[in-house]
Amino acid sequence: MNTGKEAARGLTDIESFLYRHAHVQAARRRVTVFTTRVPGLTREQKADIESWYLREQTYVASMVTEHIATHVNEVQQRHRVRLTRWLRGTLTAMILVSMAMALCFAVLLQSLT
Repeated sequence: MNTGKEAARGLTDIESFLYRHAHVQAARRRVTVFTTRVPGLTREQKADIESWYLREQTYVASMVTEHIATHVNEVQQRHRVRLTRWLRGTLTAMILVSMAMALCFAVLLQSLT
């Protein structure tokens, strides 16, 4: 893998980590607010609820990140296919135009002699 690809992969990994971290931090705030509003919970019950909720939200964040990455890869693949087709068409058109110009040039030279 070249340096550019490694750097891109590193940036993607950092972005994924930051997304998951922000998601978990927000989940931690939400569950803390929730457990403080529910009367009668013991400290142990609050800890159990918080632990379960954070595990669940970590799983959700991973699934969302995976879904986004899959979707981005699919879009990139479709873009590559479209770009390849466009380039192939452009190359074909350029070859045809070049051949037509060469033919016109040959006819022009024939008529001058």
